[in-house]
Amino acid sequence: MKALMKAALLAGAAWSVVPTLAFAQQAADADQAVVEELVVTARRREESLKDVPVAVTAVTAERLEQTGAVDITTLQQTTPNLTVQVARGSNSTLISFIRGVGQQDPLWGFEPGVGLYIDDVYVARPQGAVLDIFDIERMEVLRGPQGTLYGRNTIGGAIKYVTAKIEGDPELRLRGQFGSYDQRDVIASAKAKVTDQLGIGLTWAKFNRDGFGTNLSTGAEHYNKDVSAARATVEFTPSEDLFFRLSGDIVTDRSNPRHGHRETPLITLAGAQPAFPVLDDVYDTRAGSGDHNLVEARGVSFMGQWDVSDVLTVKSISAYRAGETEGTIDFDNERATLLDIPARYNDHQFTQELQFLYTGDRVQGVFGLYYLNATAAGAFDTVLGQANTTTATAGHVDTESYSAFADVSFDVTDALSISVGGRYTRDEKTGRVYRQNFTGIRSPLFGNTLAVPGLLRSNFTSSDKYERFTPRVSVSYDINPDMTGYVSYSQGFKSGGFDMRADAILTPNSVNGYDPEKVESYEGGLKGYFFDRRLSLNSAVFYARYKDQQVTLQTPVGTSIASQVLNVGRSHMYGVELEGVATITDYLSANFALGYIKAEFDEYRALDLTVSPPVTRDFADSRVFQNTPEWTGSVGLTYTRDLGDAGSISFIPTASYRSSFSMFEIPSILDQDSYWLVDASLVWTSANDKYRVGLHGKNLTEEEYRVGGYNFPGALFGNSVTAYYGPPRTVMLSLEAKF
Repeated sequence: MKALMKAALLAGAAWSVVPTLAFAQQAADADQAVVEELVVTARRREESLKDVPVAVTAVTAERLEQTGAVDITTLQQTTPNLTVQVARGSNSTLISFIRGVGQQDPLWGFEPGVGLYIDDVYVARPQGAVLDIFDIERMEVLRGPQGTLYGRNTIGGAIKYVTAKIEGDPELRLRGQFGSYDQRDVIASAKAKVTDQLGIGLTWAKFNRDGFGTNLSTGAEHYNKDVSAARATVEFTPSEDLFFRLSGDIVTDRSNPRHGHRETPLITLAGAQPAFPVLDDVYDTRAGSGDHNLVEARGVSFMGQWDVSDVLTVKSISAYRAGETEGTIDFDNERATLLDIPARYNDHQFTQELQFLYTGDRVQGVFGLYYLNATAAGAFDTVLGQANTTTATAGHVDTESYSAFADVSFDVTDALSISVGGRYTRDEKTGRVYRQNFTGIRSPLFGNTLAVPGLLRSNFTSSDKYERFTPRVSVSYDINPDMTGYVSYSQGFKSGGFDMRADAILTPNSVNGYDPEKVESYEGGLKGYFFDRRLSLNSAVFYARYKDQQVTLQTPVGTSIASQVLNVGRSHMYGVELEGVATITDYLSANFALGYIKAEFDEYRALDLTVSPPVTRDFADSRVFQNTPEWTGSVGLTYTRDLGDAGSISFIPTASYRSSFSMFEIPSILDQDSYWLVDASLVWTSANDKYRVGLHGKNLTEEEYRVGGYNFPGALFGNSVTAYYGPPRTVMLSLEAKF
């Protein structure tokens, strides 16, 4: 109750500006430029952002191009209470947290807490999911549980990557990006209506950049980029009532492994090693585990839409996605094999969704059925060179998921609307886990056929089923034609499963797997336009209860590492979010965002492996939420000057802020202090909108900030405390032409 009262007070402070703004509308100049109205599909149907009773951040392709955004992680800088980063030890694996809910561990079989969608197709695995920005219409971030319309594993929220449709005149677009660290990107796209009924779109992109640092052991580039991507789309409209879209995409990442930076001096069983000091440049490494890395993700989808009548539409979305990963993580970041992890993953998924959309005078709704069949598999070695031992781990998880959902809105009056929805989900999972000790450097799984087999630590197959009904209800009220308030209640759940690192000897109960986690959220919001639509302001206040939270723990025990995925207990979160766009003059506009969240554990029950025999304790007083800064915010200005026949020029400075946060539930030296990122763009656009030249500076103040890390202290592990850093200062020149 105390937390809820705090949230209410924060909300009152945030909304206290509304009466002032509403009163000030009367004095506005009607000839002034207005804020553009955004249309989103947060409720699986097109609606004005103002009318959606969900906290949504929408970013258009135009805005992304103007600010020189490169990939999906740019959303973190302008979206309240969002963390979107490249996962530690990878180049293109995604980790996402919204309002304290997410999943940092991208091992196969683990489920994310934030759902990623490409054109309404759920992407189950995070490998290859750091999507580069091209051929895009907009991106949407839905905050809070989305279990009704988007299903399991969206308990924190959802991120939607919406690609561009084939519309208008035929167009060929060429874009080149050149900049710091020998950046050289090329993007080519073409789209055209071949006939009145048939449209074709093709996009190819190549992203290259030298490393921010160097592997001093091998001479290879470190933090470099070598990514190829392509997308093809065919749209067919045989009649006014029928529409079909077939699309396919592929991403291949051949960037060198990202090993990270050692944060502590090297200590081995022989003692401290002063000849190997911590490197001054945070982008340099001495990793010796190899420079091979390959990630490929690909997919195909087919969407059919039939407008049965003026009020009823039927939509079918069929999709298949697959991917493979080969790489290595050098935890110790030294030439010697102290703690190395060679690994490979592969996955595939088939999904089928059937939607029925109804749009009446007073009733609107969507009803649907969903099916997923997925397999995620992999293998890795944990190599401890000083002990001349390797622990081999391999396995797979098969998942079948079935669900039925509905969300219906009823306009009680012209101003009052009630929305009620729910989703029933049933997951069936089978996990196969193998884990064995070997004497020697690497196991037979990774080429060492001479390794001597040792203790078999795990060799089991387990199955389980998880069922959940997740409801949602909201009430919206149009205070006036330009202002809407809403309150909502929603639930979400993330499926249970099996720990692919499970050690049946150290943690015997791990063979039984772990349970789903649940979130129930209360939210209130106010959205609207003020000053005759010269200002848009969206605000939300939320309070959520988090139960059976899944936490991955890896604890060094002797010459092994005990992995546990635990349902640790209960927690709560509350906070406030504000977003807005203001047109100050005909030439000057501003974007701003502010997020505050307080996330605390009420119970955190885990096995204490530091005592013998191990006992279960409540660690709530000493645990914190990971990847959840208390404050996030951003502010940006856009000054545009019309140059007549010479086109127009825009200057766009932006600054974003993140307060201090922890990498893990247990605070460590890897925790990141608060920091600001300052960017700026200067963009010229021709009068006919066919040519664009942009100069983009990122991280202009040269902030050094961590985005991930591993914490394995102790002499046996080489005192391996390593961190991964965000990009340094870069400058990029972008050139674009449309024909």
